[in-house]
Amino acid sequence: MKIGLLGHGVVGSGVRQIIDEGATWEVRELEVVKILVKDESELTDPRCTLDFNDILNDPEISIVAECMGGLEPAHTFAKKALEKGKHVVTSNKKMLATFCMDLFETAVKSGVTVHYEASCGGGIPWMASLDRTRRVDDIEGFRGIFNGTTNYILDRMKKEGTDFSEMLSEAQKLGYAERDPSDDIDGYDVRYKVALSCVKAFDTLVNIDDITTFGIRNIRKEDLDWCAANGMTCKLIGSGKHFDGFVSACVIPTFLRGDDIFSNIPSNFNIIESQSKTLGAAAFVGQGAGSLPTAHAVVQNIVDIWKNQDPEINDKFAKPVDNQVHKGTFYIRTAKQAGFADLIDRRVGELAFITKKISLVEAAAACAAANDESLFIAEVAE
Repeated sequence: MKIGLLGHGVVGSGVRQIIDEGATWEVRELEVVKILVKDESELTDPRCTLDFNDILNDPEISIVAECMGGLEPAHTFAKKALEKGKHVVTSNKKMLATFCMDLFETAVKSGVTVHYEASCGGGIPWMASLDRTRRVDDIEGFRGIFNGTTNYILDRMKKEGTDFSEMLSEAQKLGYAERDPSDDIDGYDVRYKVALSCVKAFDTLVNIDDITTFGIRNIRKEDLDWCAANGMTCKLIGSGKHFDGFVSACVIPTFLRGDDIFSNIPSNFNIIESQSKTLGAAAFVGQGAGSLPTAHAVVQNIVDIWKNQDPEINDKFAKPVDNQVHKGTFYIRTAKQAGFADLIDRRVGELAFITKKISLVEAAAACAAANDESLFIAEVAE
């Protein structure tokens, strides 16, 4: 089976390496025949091309593996490939979460498929696990530490007793965080993964902007000190729950109890857990990023297509996100507390307090109204 590869960077080069090495008989049935690169400096392989049409118009190429990143031209190239009757495998969470409805509708019309294991959890077989569980059980919900960068920062802050800026700088030096870390520390990376997990777990398309999202940009040592003093650990958690007619979905720092398995996930590791009636809680732990782990997931999807497994061509239904059902208590630190008077249960610092049990919608609305750029919020696990 012949493959056109879009992008030859961190993930794309890993895909090419795995397929070229052909460690198993399944992989030896695959062949990368063309590789789209950005400029002449990347023409390092005779298969490289600067023209996407060389891949699009090659009748022997039946699968396009999109590993470019970014919204465009990745979206346009993926859509044109689907329209041309080629299957698409993507590791691009941001692009797919943004254009999910468009690409799935195009795939259904063309009788081909979109696969995206690598877009969520790197090498962790999260999407495959959801598929297997759903053969027997409906998925009721999921939660996860989906982002290794923020988990590394929070883990190091706890262990070293240091502040956020120092640990962010260290993560950047180690290559765990980008020069512009906004997608990671503001929770957007996790939001894309929550949206795609809703697609796979619930057959539900959601508007990513409707997923309530809080990151860790404003976390301070004093917040983690209170958390630790109360026997808890802070993790950035993405979650989703399925209800009749809607889903609840959010990203929020969470103070977890010590007996929660999530509280013990170290460094840049990820953990993702599904919940269903007969299986109960099923969790996967592993590297959520990196060249070869993510490329491994891309190649797994290519093998799925070759074996005609996981066809991923069923219709998806758009449902609204409603977080009124998500109720809890929240730790909030803000210098602008006027609008929180009716929500406060007890004060835990000069600027910090714990709310009464309220909905996430109510908490988010109060935080937005405070208009405090330094505000930090975390859910406190029961």
